[in-house]
Amino acid sequence: KMAAAAGAAAAGLWSEVNRCGQNGDFARALKSVNKILQISKDDVTALQCKVVCLIQNGNFKEALGVINTHTKVLTSDVIAFEKAYCEYRLNRIESALKTIQSASQQTDKLKELYGQVLYRLERYDDCLAAYRDLIRNSQDEYEEERKTNLSAVVAAQSTWEKVVPEDLGLREATYELCYNSACALIGQGKLNEAMKKLQKAEELCRQSLSEDSDVTEEDIETELAIIHGQMAYIMQLQGRTEDALQLYNQVIKLKPTDVGLLAVIANNIITINKDQNVFDSKKKVKLTNAEGVEHKLSKKQLQAIEFNKALLAMYTNQADQCRKLSASLQSQSPEHLLPVLIQAAQLCREKQHAKAIGLLQDFADQHPANAAEIKLTMAQLKIAQGSVTKACMILRSIEELQHKPGMVSALVTMYSHEEDIDSAIEVFTQAIQWYQQYQASQTRGANPKSPVHLSLIREAANFKLKHGRKKEAISDLEELWKQNPKDVHTLAQLISAYSLVDPEKAKVLSKHLPSSDTMSLKVDVDALENSHGATYVRKKAGKLTGDNQQKEQGQGEVKKKKKKKKGKLPKNYDPKVTPDPERWLPMRERSYYRGRKKGKKKDQVGKGTQGSTTTGSSELDASRTASSPPTSPRPSSGAAVSATSNVIPPRHQKPAGAPATKKKQQQKKKKGAKGGW
Repeated sequence: KMAAAAGAAAAGLWSEVNRCGQNGDFARALKSVNKILQISKDDVTALQCKVVCLIQNGNFKEALGVINTHTKVLTSDVIAFEKAYCEYRLNRIESALKTIQSASQQTDKLKELYGQVLYRLERYDDCLAAYRDLIRNSQDEYEEERKTNLSAVVAAQSTWEKVVPEDLGLREATYELCYNSACALIGQGKLNEAMKKLQKAEELCRQSLSEDSDVTEEDIETELAIIHGQMAYIMQLQGRTEDALQLYNQVIKLKPTDVGLLAVIANNIITINKDQNVFDSKKKVKLTNAEGVEHKLSKKQLQAIEFNKALLAMYTNQADQCRKLSASLQSQSPEHLLPVLIQAAQLCREKQHAKAIGLLQDFADQHPANAAEIKLTMAQLKIAQGSVTKACMILRSIEELQHKPGMVSALVTMYSHEEDIDSAIEVFTQAIQWYQQYQASQTRGANPKSPVHLSLIREAANFKLKHGRKKEAISDLEELWKQNPKDVHTLAQLISAYSLVDPEKAKVLSKHLPSSDTMSLKVDVDALENSHGATYVRKKAGKLTGDNQQKEQGQGEVKKKKKKKKGKLPKNYDPKVTPDPERWLPMRERSYYRGRKKGKKKDQVGKGTQGSTTTGSSELDASRTASSPPTSPRPSSGAAVSATSNVIPPRHQKPAGAPATKKKQQQKKKKGAKGGW
């Protein structure tokens, strides 16, 4: 009876589980399943249902715990997909891959999950093959989603592995497919085409979402955030940084829930800011540290963010933080250049150039494959220190770049700056020999000269001629003339060089120069001189008169006399009045000078003690009238000034009227100053 009652209860619970499952009420279904497990704790179906209910409710950790607890009952054949899915959602990607591969039967569900796992592991070639197989062997309502995933794989290959994507023939009917196609074009550098695709994706997105009446404009903008973020990235790559910043900030204001999108946008804003607007960059860094970012982005994206964090620490003078971040990056990627370059840059900011060069040298010794770029940086540091010769030695040690025209040009310029002409010529010689040996090996003994080879020979010859090494330039010029016997310019240079070394040889070679008749140009000289661009126009010859003829004949004997300028007369000049004969003498040396007259003080009305008067004081002063000297004679009387006179010399006096003019100037200054305050 008890067994029958338990069976009836279980049957009722199963019907409840079935009904809740169809309604999507997995919380209530889970309660019924737990009651069934109380009746029969090892019921395989009940355990499976419990795991499914927990997954539907988002409790992946608890679901995985149930699977691991009942391993004897829930074998890999029974629960392989659910276990792998829980591991995938818990970001245990490697464990999920092992679970899928250990399953005895590869169901369609496992294959779908396998494709997702491979994508997260960035195994794009295997992922592409998995999705192709799924699309080929599946016919259901999820075909569009599989094609979208396939296009995402192609876009990732183009972006991160720089693989030229093949045309999969996918019809871009949805905005997701259009967006992925745009990403693939960005990876190829086709930015204008990518922008057009993104604009089409935005249009398709608006159309598809506007059909749903429950979707608001804000929801549409949130969905468009990833498309707008990619548009801003294209603008940034095109150098339209202001437009890119505006669109990036517009996306951030929407506060999308995708932490990966926010982290990428924040990182891109930091790269635009560089060493400017550091306060804004420090705020944006917080978005890159959000929880779950590491599971949303690729390894290269995460690495780029860490590099920018180290650079920002350097720009904000956080030396210890910069060293810590760059050292961590170097331990993760020992062969990567950026960590060691950041460390060297930080040392240079601290004026430790020698230590920075030593750090770079150690890295170049440990990683010869990346030595070229490191040595270029070392040479730059040496130049910054003023050690140009040492910089040249470092550059010449880069074997794979020695023969490059750019490197040859740089070395020759630097040696010329140091006035080391022999070393510069040696650089030319080594590069020319390298090209000669390389071409001989490629053409099996034949010796045709490539344009780069001939260009180097030409530059070497010109350099030697410029610095007076004509004898050394002869072999280069002969080689050039041999390659092109019709080159008159080279022949002329060769004759010029031989004229100092072997004049007879120069005469022989001059016979190869074209005749003057063949070289003459049919030019109308008069028309050329009278043309609009002529700087000199010949004067037309006219008839010369007798006087003019005499002047022309006597031009060689008679010198031109300079015309004297008329002297300027004073404004108050009167021709009727005889000028003062002593006008050229200083005032104090003139016969009529009697010293400075002291001006009479004006009556000071209202000054002094109350009731006093100033007008009669001078008249009542008997001493002034008795002892006052006679009035000075007029200048015309010719009376001389006594040698024992106490008169102050005029050079030590202030000119009469100076105080008045000074007062006027002060008044003017005051007026001017009033307007300025």
